[in-house]
Amino acid sequence: MLRGTAVLAALLVCATGPAVAQVVPFLPVVKAADLSVDPATGEAVLRGNPSIDYGPTRLTADELRYNREKGLVTALGHFVITSGAERLLADHGTYRLSDGLLQLSDVLAGEPPFYLAAASATGTRARLTLHAATFTYHEPGPWAPSLLADQMIYEPHRRITGEHGHLELGDTHFLALPRFEQSFDRPFILEMTTRAGFRRNLGAYLDLGLHLPVWPGINLGADVGEYTARGVMAGPAGEYNLESTTGTISGSFTSGFINDHGDRKTDLLGRPVPADRAFAEWRHQQEVGDRLTLTGQVSWWKDSEVLRDFRPSQFFPVQQPDSFLEAAYAGDNYYLGAFARLDPNNFEVVQQRLPEIRFDLLPLPVGAGFFERFNASYAALREDPPAGGATLHSDRLDAYYALYRPLAPTDWLSLTPVAGGRMTYYAKATGGRDTYTRWLGEAGLDAEMRASGTFNYRNEVWGIDGLRHLLTPRLSYRYIPGADRGQPYIPSIDRTVFSTNLEPIDLGAIRNIDDLHPIHTLRLGLDNLLQTRDAQYGSRDLFAVNLAADYRIATPPGANPHRWSEVYTELSLTPVRWLRFELYQRLSPQTLALRELNTGLELIDLDWWTLRLATNYVQNQIAQYYLDYDRRLNDVWHGFTRVRYDARARRWNELSWGLRQRVANTWNLRYEVSWVKGQQRESSFGFSVGVDLVRF
Repeated sequence: MLRGTAVLAALLVCATGPAVAQVVPFLPVVKAADLSVDPATGEAVLRGNPSIDYGPTRLTADELRYNREKGLVTALGHFVITSGAERLLADHGTYRLSDGLLQLSDVLAGEPPFYLAAASATGTRARLTLHAATFTYHEPGPWAPSLLADQMIYEPHRRITGEHGHLELGDTHFLALPRFEQSFDRPFILEMTTRAGFRRNLGAYLDLGLHLPVWPGINLGADVGEYTARGVMAGPAGEYNLESTTGTISGSFTSGFINDHGDRKTDLLGRPVPADRAFAEWRHQQEVGDRLTLTGQVSWWKDSEVLRDFRPSQFFPVQQPDSFLEAAYAGDNYYLGAFARLDPNNFEVVQQRLPEIRFDLLPLPVGAGFFERFNASYAALREDPPAGGATLHSDRLDAYYALYRPLAPTDWLSLTPVAGGRMTYYAKATGGRDTYTRWLGEAGLDAEMRASGTFNYRNEVWGIDGLRHLLTPRLSYRYIPGADRGQPYIPSIDRTVFSTNLEPIDLGAIRNIDDLHPIHTLRLGLDNLLQTRDAQYGSRDLFAVNLAADYRIATPPGANPHRWSEVYTELSLTPVRWLRFELYQRLSPQTLALRELNTGLELIDLDWWTLRLATNYVQNQIAQYYLDYDRRLNDVWHGFTRVRYDARARRWNELSWGLRQRVANTWNLRYEVSWVKGQQRESSFGFSVGVDLVRF
């Protein structure tokens, strides 16, 4: 017996005797404390921390046997195959060096949070067939969901697929699956949610949601809720994630139906809410090739309050339902889109588009330094007021064209004169006319100055490595005369809506084209940015403040008579990664009255806690304060607090406390107690418990 270290194939040649030379991509590098030759087979036998390196792959085991003529490695005991970040573990098996063909017994593998175990496996590292296999979400345990099958196909970093499997929760058989597929970049195929608690307007309640795989990439199930003061709400639900050679498709849907025998109150329009209540929500996203995208959303509510009463977590982020379908094609230098906005409900005003076809040409050079912009659209518009009133119809053709010429007299100044025109044709005019065509023109100038300075300032406490200050004054001028012409003949569907932001003054960017007014405006802006070097991202913003205001050279009749608009300020302060402060402000320059102020202060300790303080103020309308605090107590428990105070009403709108618990690294449990004031429908006290399968 030889002792020591054998390196390279030369030692194996000596150990196995003469053989015909063969060309292989790599030479195996062999290491072992004990090396011998089996006289019966001629194999090199490696013991004592043996290993064989073949290119990027390393093989280790209690004992390795190498047959040089066949290029075959046989492993006995604690067989480990490592290639980069990939590892396969087995009790014993074989590995063919030339093509990586494997035969393994008692196999372990995985890609967190997924784990695999199998009685045996055959194939290659790129595609491995597992026999008597178990696929587990998070660590195996009594609460961990598992997928079992006689055979699975494992493709590292991609997916597992198989047939005739079944789901288990711990040791409990849950559901048979004729076919299944699990991509490693998506949540586990089992989707489960549970909510339980008490609210006076609902009574004691229990909500259950379960989505199960019925086909690779398709999960179907139902959401069911029992409310002792209202009844049973139930409806189908599911999601889909599909891939093909032409693109991807993903989406979800949820629904609910209930005969509500509780206190239903009234809807947004003051009408009694009916006993039979229902909703259905659908979301869709699809990519067809590299250029075409299809997006859809449908929100049907039988009454305006059904989601607010029974699904508040879905209602409060977006309180107005929206239903649309859109197809967008991206050409080499243009976009072509078709958009339809629908009105399936009977309690809101919707500017329906049935549909709108739009073409947008990206800025294109036309010679002599000039660029052109162009867009055109056709829209069939409709508006049905839910509380009565005349239905509006409009078939509208709209086109905009502009030329502009960037000029750079110095490296710190740029000037861009703009000239454009917009034609809008209405096929269903009002005011006694059948059709109406409006022609508008604009003239303008965009100017920008750039100044910068650098300072060799360092501060280790704040992580500052030098400072760079960027100062950018901006000026935009637009003159659009006669924009209100023909107003009596135009169905006013795309009209002006309330906004606390500066409205667009560029003729091609204005969306309220059925309700225009003349523009003769000078817009002034000033951007300030302070940065420092960042080892990971190149630079990091420390401080940014942007100011803007309009000076109206002429004011439209009936509009605000003041020449100066309000002064708008946006501020962001991020001196260190654990602190962020944001501010948005509107200030009247005539009276210095504060019209609006929104602030947010966020403090973050990534390991233990986060704290956010925020304010919302709109003069004579809103004055509210918010606090959100999340505290990690240990690896299992988190605590959280949420506080809302209304200064105008002098009341606490919400006080909530709760705990989050992680069980077996697989389930998230949430316990919450809340007191709510000032809302018209919700009761003041609530207690809830929620259970979710952990998702990534």
